[in-house]
Formats: sequence, structure tokens, C-alpha cells
Amino acid sequence: MAISRQDVLDWITAVAAVLDENKDYLTQLDSAIGDADHGMNMSRGFRAVLGKLPTIGDKDIGTIFKTVGMTLVSTVGGAAGPLYGTFFMQAGAASAGKQELAATDWSTALEAAINGVMMRGKAVLGDKTMIDSLTPALEALKAAIAEQQPWPRPWNDRPRPPNRVCWRRFRWSRVRAAPAIWGRSAGHQDPGATSSYLILKTAAQTWADC
Repeated sequence: MAISRQDVLDWITAVAAVLDENKDYLTQLDSAIGDADHGMNMSRGFRAVLGKLPTIGDKDIGTIFKTVGMTLVSTVGGAAGPLYGTFFMQAGAASAGKQELAATDWSTALEAAINGVMMRGKAVLGDKTMIDSLTPALEALKAAIAEQQPWPRPWNDRPRPPNRVCWRRFRWSRVRAAPAIWGRSAGHQDPGATSSYLILKTAAQTWADC
């Protein structure tokens, strides 16, 4: 497996389309527990990213990821901007100077991205956040590498994000959460975990032949 610079650009382009197609769905999920803007925010952020791609198409993969991250920080509102920005910037730091990624390189970059989100959001696995969607993907990737299996397959076979995850956990990690917010979040599929799922599933689909 080798993910080229063009493969990365194709993935980012595909993510923008997928998030735009699902913006109403993500907003519907967010309306139950948040500000009803997650879908629009993510779609707007990745439209801005698309505008940057022509200027970085000849750069290394690390620079591409970092540019995506910085663009999301500056264009996506709420908790999503800092979290997804951190995700891509940390992936970029782990991919600095690379023109292509082997499976192990992508695993390293993804792990760095997830660790960055955990530090930024002050959350760990089991806190019912987007980490509970991202971490199983990393574990599936590592298992596929260890077993020398095509890594996209387990991602494509993964179920949709579980219910009872709470995107709002990141916003309230340092203060006492408002009871009304926690009450609304119970039993609802989390919009942030869902957008994370869509982003990684799109990677698996885009890179299926790598």
C-alpha cells in the first residue's frame, strides 16, 4: 500500500463532497444536543479547504494536511474548528516532508491526529466523544497492518457510530455541564462522531486501490 500526494488530495476533495451531501443530516443530529450548525460548519470549512488545494497541490503531504487543519481552524465555528484543525495539523506534523505514505506512515499520522484531538478536547476513550469513533478505526488499521490484510476493508465494514456519544463533552470538559445539555444528549447519535466516521470511511473508499 502506498498513498500518494494525489491520493491525499483526492481524499480531501471527496471529503468535501461527502460532508456537503450530509450537511443536513449532521445538522439534524446536532439540533438534538447542540447549536444545529455542525453540518453547515463542516461543509463551509471544507469548501474553504477546496479553495486552498490549488495552491498546495505540489507540496508534500505534511504541508497539505497542515494547510487543511489551519483552514478548518479559521473557518469552522464551535468546537469542530479546533478539534478537526488539530486532527489534520497533527497528521501533518507526523507526515512532514513525505511524498507518499506507506500503511505504517498513515497509521502513525492517524495516531498522532487522534492523540492531538484527545489532548485538545481533554477526552479519552470511553468519554462518549468523537474519540469513540476514531479510536476503533485506528485499531482496525493497526490490526490490518499486523495481519498483512488490505486495510480499507475493516473500515468499510465498520458500523455507523454508536448512540450515546456526546460531542458536547468537549465543550464542557473544564466546567460543570448544564444538566439540560446532558439530558438532551442521552441516546442521540453524536454529530461529531458521525462526521469523523464519514471522513475516515471516505479515506477507505478513496484509497481502496492503493
